[in-house]
Amino acid sequence: MERYFQEDIECASPERIREIQNEKLVEQVKHVWENVPYYRKKMEEKGVTPDDIKSVDDLHKLPFLSKYDLRDAYPYGLLGTPLKDCVRIHSTSGTTGKRVVAFYTQGDLDLWSECCARAITAAGGSDEDVIQVSYGYGLFTGGLGLHDGAHKVGALTVPASSGNTERQIMFIRDLEATIICCTPSYAAYLAESMKEMGLTPDDIPLKAGIFGAEAWSEEMRKDIQKTLGIKAFDIYGLTELSGPGVAFECSAQNGMHINEDHFIAEIIDPDTEEVLPEGSQGELVFTAVDKKAFPMVRYRTRDICRLTREKCSCGRTFIRMAKPMGRTDDMLIIRGVNVFPSQIETVLLENGYQANYQIIVDRVNNTDTLDVHVEMTPEMFTDDINEINKRQADLVKGLLSMLGIKAKVTLVAPKSITRSEGKAVRVIDNRKI
Repeated sequence: MERYFQEDIECASPERIREIQNEKLVEQVKHVWENVPYYRKKMEEKGVTPDDIKSVDDLHKLPFLSKYDLRDAYPYGLLGTPLKDCVRIHSTSGTTGKRVVAFYTQGDLDLWSECCARAITAAGGSDEDVIQVSYGYGLFTGGLGLHDGAHKVGALTVPASSGNTERQIMFIRDLEATIICCTPSYAAYLAESMKEMGLTPDDIPLKAGIFGAEAWSEEMRKDIQKTLGIKAFDIYGLTELSGPGVAFECSAQNGMHINEDHFIAEIIDPDTEEVLPEGSQGELVFTAVDKKAFPMVRYRTRDICRLTREKCSCGRTFIRMAKPMGRTDDMLIIRGVNVFPSQIETVLLENGYQANYQIIVDRVNNTDTLDVHVEMTPEMFTDDINEINKRQADLVKGLLSMLGIKAKVTLVAPKSITRSEGKAVRVIDNRKI
């Protein structure tokens, strides 16, 4: 039987959801105009005022925000409330340029924990569960987001944070954790570690996992479900919008329901910025309609995906987003071809490898090179050169079919690629471009 945290809104009619969005959007645009000079200037440059926004149908008139704006306005330029009304910040990892710092009022935190509670409930969670939160705590949104969501549903919450894998496994077994929340790459590493300890899925009390913060394929989901003996649920979020819980998977595991009473989603052509019709593949854009301290309006996520309103078997009426196939800023252009790491991962998993790989891009004599280092599993590990060459050739063929360009494949020994306790580092681009 499907569980809901707030059935009245999660299963509301599309007309009711649109009424809520219209009302909140109009109010939010006024709030931003009056309290965020940075965005007001962008609106003035585009010749639009709050009076021009009467419903969601007018959303396209508003200017976009991008990560460049967030860095340009760092740290307080996009703050929408007095600092004394803010009770917390979170921040992105800041791998390039300045960090993005997001602010929260207590009301913002309450809404966020509500979104995470919906996600946990959709994954089968309740006050009878033990939820181990193995996302990093601190500036990263994952840990505290799911932590507060677990509290909201009344579950016993284990704030394990990331790392210390032996202790993670000890708590899972001793405390009989039923749901784990972490990155999919760390879930795969936990499964690998448990297997090395001689544990089978029957020895592990977990029934479900809520995994996000990085791209992962359907093949990786199947592998995690098999090795841990659980049902693996996707969760989506961005620090800029609040964190995990913007969208979540239900029992159907067929796309993530967007919490539409809090976030309006659009799909645009990333080059022309034109809004695309439902079902089109393009860049995902979000407007947070009731987040006050850091009110994102038409924020370009850089994630590439599709939206659908096709009826879901779970009964929820929220629009669904497909699992992002990649990001416009993660997309590699190699010899003129668009390549997403998720495509490479799909080929590897389909051929029996685990999601332990590294993509190395370089430029030699003005020509792009694509090298993929792939770990052999302990079962397939061999020093037979002929066997290794055959396996490498099979992967080269599979990648050529998927990508349309040839890659060099190097099979390496098990555990020779560094494991990550947070987001996995998949791509090393050595080109000077």
